[in-house]
Amino acid sequence: MQTTNFTECIPGLIAVVGCDGTGKSTLTNDLVKRLQAQWVTERRYLGLLSGEDGDKIKRLPIIGVWLERRLAAKSSKTQSMKSRSPALWAALIMFGFSLRRRVNLRKVRRLARSGVLVVSDRFPQAEISGFYYDGPGIGVERATGKIKTRLARREQRLYQQMARYRPELIIRLVIDVDTAFSRKPDHDYEELRDKIGVMSKIHYNGSHIIELDARAPYSDVLEKALSAASMVALASQRQRVAS
Repeated sequence: MQTTNFTECIPGLIAVVGCDGTGKSTLTNDLVKRLQAQWVTERRYLGLLSGEDGDKIKRLPIIGVWLERRLAAKSSKTQSMKSRSPALWAALIMFGFSLRRRVNLRKVRRLARSGVLVVSDRFPQAEISGFYYDGPGIGVERATGKIKTRLARREQRLYQQMARYRPELIIRLVIDVDTAFSRKPDHDYEELRDKIGVMSKIHYNGSHIIELDARAPYSDVLEKALSAASMVALASQRQRVAS
């Protein structure tokens, strides 16, 4: 998928990306807690539906657990780029999720520009289609029919617009499929393998990326991530003082 040559860095934004099972949510939460000791720091989620959203669905009376599992199964099948073009109603919902993601990214930009250090769980990209990889969900590669094809192209443009903005730092958590599956046994093994392989190839339009081994002791991962994030915070602080 074509990306834009012009990109704008969002100073003070740190994004944590990686496959399921790498510990993105835990790391982003702990980074914010540690960074708040020195800087005004907030956490934001830039995916589609967070784990917190899933937990809310599970807590619904009687049907909560069943509904959450049903939605997860349907979502997994629809999101796969190997499956056929989604139904029109599903494509419309996916487009709506992408619109919400753009709104959330704009909020993050405004927050970072106000001087707040922002740590985001996930970050949208326009290089590879698939909600699995934080890219366009409908997919121009598989869209059929005039309406869905137009919708897919519009969604693609949304992600190309979002890709114009890049975090000051991306922390990519690396893992092997067996470790990821041992941590997320409710996930599909081949889906995890695919996601690990694809996400390692995403460049996020030239963003500065550091890779950390998510299999290492968590204390080591946290300290390395905190060291890199602190350098971003200091650089942003100096830039604001200078301006």
